[in-house]
Amino acid sequence: MKSPAVKSPAAGPPAAPAGTFTRRLLRWLSEDRTSPVVLPLFAILLTLITASILLLILGKNPLAAFAAFLRGSGFMMKTAYAGGQNMLTDFLSFLGILAPMLLAALAVIVALKAGMFNIGIAGQMLAAAFIATALVGYSKLPAVLARPLVILIGLGAGAILGALVGFLKYRFNIHEVVSTIMFNYIASYVTGFFINTYYVDIMSRSSRSCSPASRLTITGLQWGSLRPTLPLGILIALAAVFIVRFVLNRTTFGYELKAVGLNRNASMYAGIREGRSIVLSMLVSGALAGLAGVCYYLGYYNNILPKTLASLGYDAIAVSLLGNLSPVAAIFASVLVTIFQKGSVYMSSTIKAPQELALVITGILLLFSACTAWIRYRARLELEKQKIPRAEDEERT
Repeated sequence: MKSPAVKSPAAGPPAAPAGTFTRRLLRWLSEDRTSPVVLPLFAILLTLITASILLLILGKNPLAAFAAFLRGSGFMMKTAYAGGQNMLTDFLSFLGILAPMLLAALAVIVALKAGMFNIGIAGQMLAAAFIATALVGYSKLPAVLARPLVILIGLGAGAILGALVGFLKYRFNIHEVVSTIMFNYIASYVTGFFINTYYVDIMSRSSRSCSPASRLTITGLQWGSLRPTLPLGILIALAAVFIVRFVLNRTTFGYELKAVGLNRNASMYAGIREGRSIVLSMLVSGALAGLAGVCYYLGYYNNILPKTLASLGYDAIAVSLLGNLSPVAAIFASVLVTIFQKGSVYMSSTIKAPQELALVITGILLLFSACTAWIRYRARLELEKQKIPRAEDEERT
């Protein structure tokens, strides 16, 4: 009679097979085809859950808070509106602040594609906007000349600052994070000195308002009982998205940029000029940041507050990471982050929660976005542990 097999005491119990939904989620998080979409959505879900817990701790209704964010951004109806305003005017105002956010995110994306971390977006925005304001904003040029000049000055000033950072990195090996932080301080205090000395408004203590002809926003319109403002910057930002996408994916310059960012030694061995790619990537990044600056200070706003950097320059980092460094995905990521930033005032006034909660949520979103690579790694590890083949492996077999 055959004796029954004895199980080795050293062997642990077999791993429980993962459920159908768990298997699918692990595959979606780990596969190359689905992870660029699923990982950002997963980070957003984790952010909303964490924000809801935080709101509950504060004694607030999470659903009411999120609805208030949407109402403040023009995506839902408010209970009441001031004269000349409605949901459409709120949404147009939302598009006005969305444009510089999207352009700043593109600036971060271009730099990161080349392996550079441009943390000086805020300083480049401020410097470009101040130069455009001083040269064109206070002039009497007509709109047909003033607005194109504002755009060109924003592009040129930002490009010069960005290229300088790239040159310092290549020629003297000065890390771009250090140099851009220093340039942020320089831009803040130099522009603050000139504003307080020559261009200050004694009532608001900010710079004097620019001429309507030089602004990248059309004001003074009357549509029935509405008084909307049309943001021209959103058209510039959307055009920049598809130009950047084309350059990165369809040109030799874009290929060289990404090759240097992935492996500098290999790219140099292949004949790619590393220094040229570094300088040009920062030049383009700075140009986009300068364009964001003129859309922000001469578009959504109409003045510059001395010695103050826009938090938008740092929020753009969260947008670029959430969009998985994709120019098109950055549109949707910009919309989400801008909803929190734009709707924070209305949220604070309606549910009596601190306005700074929007900054906390943005920081949580940045944290989870930065963890997406680790989440993908853990998902692949769990697939191997559960002996679940990925769809890519099944296709090979």
